[in-house]
Amino acid sequence: MDRIWDEAVRAGPSLFDGPVAACAGLAEDGSRGLVLTWVRTTYRRYGLRRVPGATACVASLYTDVLQPTPDGRLLVGRMAASTAAPGRWQLPGGAVEPPPEGVPLDLAALRRNATRELAEETGVTQLPEDLTLWGVARGPYGSAGVLFLAPARPPAHLRGRFADLASAEEARGREPELDRIAFVGSPAGLARLGGAGADHAGCLEPVVARFAAGVGLSRASRDGG
Repeated sequence: MDRIWDEAVRAGPSLFDGPVAACAGLAEDGSRGLVLTWVRTTYRRYGLRRVPGATACVASLYTDVLQPTPDGRLLVGRMAASTAAPGRWQLPGGAVEPPPEGVPLDLAALRRNATRELAEETGVTQLPEDLTLWGVARGPYGSAGVLFLAPARPPAHLRGRFADLASAEEARGREPELDRIAFVGSPAGLARLGGAGADHAGCLEPVVARFAAGVGLSRASRDGG
């Protein structure tokens, strides 16, 4: 595990072995919904996924934000070359940071994590209390993603905030986490997003499809990029 982590850091110096909350379980709780349990760990533990025969692989816990436009498309971003998944298109979001000892990791904390990730990756600011719980995604290794829906913002506003963020990061000598954003209204529009090494986060296509079905987009909006 340590060798794999050290190799990953040499390939991507921006990686750091900071604290992170991992998913320890997700179960239905009758009519009350879902109960998510979690543990404190560090990013290094994710290296176990690349150790043959490892039985203690860590399940990710993350928040994503569905940032719509008034015409019903969703903002997606492409991971930059210096990140752990260069070229991958995904919703704005990221791993959940564990709260201080004695502080619960509840829905309010997850909303704060989601708005922080949205601002860090796109420059778009939203109030945590304005986010609506939209769904929960499951992924490889038992990973869980808590998805929130944000209030709609015009595409020009979203592009402007992202451009301002990218300029500020470059002025500091840092590469932005996302190197491009786009707006998609259907799986077909998502499939047209290209670029070297382009792929999509596992839950992105079904999320886009479910969202588009829910808002009843026109054909032009669904197929728009």
